[in-house]
Amino acid sequence: MSKSQYLLLFRDTNWHRELSLNEIQEIMSRTNAWFERLAQQGIYKAGQPLDGVGATVSYQSGTVVDGPFTETKESVGGYILIEAASLEEAVAIARENPMVPCGLKVEVRPVSEDCPASRLAKQKLCTASV
Repeated sequence: MSKSQYLLLFRDTNWHRELSLNEIQEIMSRTNAWFERLAQQGIYKAGQPLDGVGATVSYQSGTVVDGPFTETKESVGGYILIEAASLEEAVAIARENPMVPCGLKVEVRPVSEDCPASRLAKQKLCTASV
């Protein structure tokens, strides 16, 4: 069965704020074991935590500006790239993350072969050629 890549984006990464040091250590130990298991199974391909500082760049009225800044609870605190047979399988893998019951949210997104704008341009080019 062919596998596709999925990006798991970790949001609401302040799940630990109300927990004791022992609780945090126990959950992190289980989380590290989860990462190691995914790596041993060949599912985990890459990933990193993200620092809490950064900037958002957008183009408005001809000027490049920083912001608007995403609310902390919506910001991405880390990611991993995995391989799975389907979106359902990728979601099942994400649910196994030991931080999810503590409030971590995991957004699961399929990695696309090409940009949606490029895909649309190719379709329009093909239609215009006919």
